[in-house]
Amino acid sequence: MTAQTYLAYDYPLLSAFWTMLWFFLWIMWFILLFRIIGDIFRDDTLGGWGKAGWLVGVIIVPFLGVLVYLIARGKSMGHRELESAKAQQGAFDAYIRETAAGGTSSVDELAKLSEIRARGDITDEEFRRAKELVLTGHGASDGTGSATPTSTSTSASGR
Repeated sequence: MTAQTYLAYDYPLLSAFWTMLWFFLWIMWFILLFRIIGDIFRDDTLGGWGKAGWLVGVIIVPFLGVLVYLIARGKSMGHRELESAKAQQGAFDAYIRETAAGGTSSVDELAKLSEIRARGDITDEEFRRAKELVLTGHGASDGTGSATPTSTSTSASGR
């Protein structure tokens, strides 16, 4: 046999699985470590010295510190995570409700203006001025859809 060696002969399949297992555990360890560090900073019941003590314990003696933290505060860690998720979901739901019930868009306002002009309630000149206000974003959008034509007709009669 020549002096060439092949990598597959030097590194058997079981060793590859063993290396992947250790690599996976190493990544999981860092995920757990950063979740614990995030939980230390998120906890409002801990004071500054308590947070500093846990942080030093987790960083200086990582395996023992993480193990003790999970034993001592693991259950409350789950409760804090759940409260945070509920608060985020509530904020998201409030944003969705606010956005869905918000004012009309410029397309909706232009459609309403077109309907009002088609009924003959406003003239073409009032429609043109109201359309300019809507397109420039200066139209009074109060969500009722009737602010733009009224304000245009009153300003046209005042000149």
